[in-house]
Amino acid sequence: MLAVVCLLVVAGLPAGSSDAGGTGPGTLRVLQMNLCNSGRAGCYTGRAVPRAADVIAAEAPDVVTLNEICRDDVATLERTLRAARVGGTVVSAFQAAGDRPSGGPTRCDNGEPYGIGLLARLDGRDARSSVHRGTYPAQDLADPEERVWLCVRGDGLHACTTHLANTSGQVALAQCGQLLGAVVPETRGGAGNAPTVLGGDLNLRAGGTPDVRSCVPVGYRRIDDGARQQIMASGGVTICCRRAVDMRGTTDHPALVATMIGSWPEPPPGPY
Repeated sequence: MLAVVCLLVVAGLPAGSSDAGGTGPGTLRVLQMNLCNSGRAGCYTGRAVPRAADVIAAEAPDVVTLNEICRDDVATLERTLRAARVGGTVVSAFQAAGDRPSGGPTRCDNGEPYGIGLLARLDGRDARSSVHRGTYPAQDLADPEERVWLCVRGDGLHACTTHLANTSGQVALAQCGQLLGAVVPETRGGAGNAPTVLGGDLNLRAGGTPDVRSCVPVGYRRIDDGARQQIMASGGVTICCRRAVDMRGTTDHPALVATMIGSWPEPPPGPY
């Protein structure tokens, strides 16, 4: 991916700031979505994946981070991204959330493993990438779902996604600290000078108790959807724009899209 694949970090833009338009040399478009597609939750509609495909086709992002999905959803949306972004290599990865009672994966109602996914477009037909995944040591034992993380590393790219605990803010905060403080430094080896990008539903808010900003390391920047979905990254960027995308009632979260311009000055101290 372009060195610009340093994804999204848009230092605290206010909600409703300018729309995320514009692609071209030196820009990167990132899309975060929580699709509520397990079939088990009250927010399930069965229409989120087709709507997500429409959003990917319209927005033509470089990176897509996906939460609350079934394994086959990743393959479906990978094909959409490949059609939307001609050229280069589109890679995908999936990680199932654990199910504590069974010791296996959490499953969607259709029997597919349920969890998180990541799509990315790399420059070059023969671009190579590696996938890194794991389960957090901190878990809410009252919740049968074991929360996980997922990262893809390629030339000029280190992108991660996660869906943190929704039953305990303190557990979510511990998971966030583990990801940004330990997992990211360990998995980014070999990514050169490319900043790290993270998109996901962290179940933590800016200004909340606990506050998501307390787990954001110095040197990172962050945006959110006004609620719990976050996009953050290390390094410096010039932000063109960002906005929420209406999912038309197919899920209980808007999509969050951001466009970055690839000039990478050293950022001021964070967190933001």
